[in-house]
Amino acid sequence: MTTTNLPKSQDIVTNVKTFFNNNFTKTVSFPAGQIDATVAFFVKRGFDQNSAGSVAIVLLNQARAEGVDVFKLLDTFKTLTDIQLSQVVAQVLNASRDKTSLLGYRTATVDNTFEARNILI
Repeated sequence: MTTTNLPKSQDIVTNVKTFFNNNFTKTVSFPAGQIDATVAFFVKRGFDQNSAGSVAIVLLNQARAEGVDVFKLLDTFKTLTDIQLSQVVAQVLNASRDKTSLLGYRTATVDNTFEARNILI
């Protein structure tokens, strides 16, 4: 008779079911006014409704984690240009993502290939 330290097959099935059944069970709740204001802010700034909702939830989670009032954060965001806001949103989203999947943005640089000089005639 052979001995093994591997678990019985029924234990493996039970462990796998328990592991996957516990995914997505954590609930996160925010006041409706905060969610509506945050989504409306991003929709007003040109975001799609679905993307505004996704960004709003990530931003609310980050604000809660850092102990920042979301309305003060939105007031700060009002002073940003659209490009600056996109860069901040990308950084916030990257902070909440796995390190193997990051969002990036590219800034276009304009190179002046002509030399500027004074020519006396």
